Amino acid sequence: MTKQQGKLGLTARIVIGMVLGFITGLICFYFTPTPVPGVKTEPGFIQTWLTQGLFQIGGQLFIASLKMLVVPLVFVSLVCGTCSLSDPSKLGRLSGKAIGLYLLTTAIAISLAISMALIVKPGVGVDRHVEEGYTPAAPPSLTDVFTNLVPTNPIEAMASGNMLQIIVFAVLFGVAVALSGKAGARIAKLFEDFNEVIMKLVTILMNLAPYGVFFLMAKLFAGSGLETLGNLIKYFLLVLAVLLMHAFISYPLLLKLLTRLNPFMFLRKMRDAALFAFSTASSNATLPVTLETVTKKLGAKNSIASFTVPLGATINMDGTAIMQGVATVFIAQVYGMDLSLTDFLMVVLTATLASVGTAGVPGVGLVMLAMVLTQVNLPVEGIGLIIGVDRLLDMTRTAVNITGDAMVTVAVAKSEGELDEEVFNDPAAARKEEEVHLPHRS
Repeated sequence: MTKQQGKLGLTARIVIGMVLGFITGLICFYFTPTPVPGVKTEPGFIQTWLTQGLFQIGGQLFIASLKMLVVPLVFVSLVCGTCSLSDPSKLGRLSGKAIGLYLLTTAIAISLAISMALIVKPGVGVDRHVEEGYTPAAPPSLTDVFTNLVPTNPIEAMASGNMLQIIVFAVLFGVAVALSGKAGARIAKLFEDFNEVIMKLVTILMNLAPYGVFFLMAKLFAGSGLETLGNLIKYFLLVLAVLLMHAFISYPLLLKLLTRLNPFMFLRKMRDAALFAFSTASSNATLPVTLETVTKKLGAKNSIASFTVPLGATINMDGTAIMQGVATVFIAQVYGMDLSLTDFLMVVLTATLASVGTAGVPGVGLVMLAMVLTQVNLPVEGIGLIIGVDRLLDMTRTAVNITGDAMVTVAVAKSEGELDEEVFNDPAAARKEEEVHLPHRS
């Protein structure tokens, strides 16, 4: 075994951080004296230096690092994604179909997530209040939401973190770059370099995630003991259930309605790519495997797949949208805050549009969740409630995302007459290139 192979992966390190934080928090909780009603007691060493000191500082620094990435990540990713539509004469109809289907599946995903969360109520019963001094602002009306979509000052929108305005400006800017010829090509190349740098920054910060998870979990359980554990498990199982429903019900139904193809054959041939996506937790890392699957196993012509699959890795984040929908309702219930119909529409709209700017790398969904919470005036600190189990869900979300990429690719290829149905219906095609789809082990 090489030195590189001997290193623990990010998933293992985050699980270790979560478990250690859980144990440390419980130890602190049970060694902290229980307050006696009517008797004034001074906070002890554990509460002063650990719960409200080290754990608080460490957790807040990690949350701040996530918020720091929101604006540059969304803007640069969106511009890069829009710039890929550089040949309107060739890609106009194709891009319209692909983008429309991607946005449709994302809207279905988050609507399903919110509905299930409202039915199951995973956050009800957790005794956790909004921090002292936090006063939620009055939510804007639906009219204001649409009239304020276009920013009068894009720099001000970025400084204030108005994500809907940033998204609109980024899309318009990306379209302008794509239509600007040689000058646009130079700008596009610059943004691709920016995107590489920002992705590296995301990777750096995600390597700090085990420590952030430790501090957040330790503070959570040091202050509340085991009272939130049941609800955390309920949240985890709910997100997992909605992800599986979307993968095994929504996608097959859409595929059947749009193409009349056998959805069971589709799911069977997606197994290897889904397992690879689960292990990497990155749509971008899985992109070559997804592309190979849709062309060699599912029969989509490369002229279609080479556009729709990379586009899907950029804008199709159904799994992330599901997490955002459930997490938003969960955090609102935990903090005892009611969301209006306008708030829910804002969550659907924001998460659907933000999926266009959600890069396909591990952990980036948490950055987008911070944006969604801010948009509906919920405490961003609520991310600390779910971050401990998020990495495990992130792996499942990625498998769902690439399944959606493949489904849309097949549907678009079928509509364009660019799908080889003999390959799609051939069970042997699922085994011809099996070794290509599995990660190498030595």
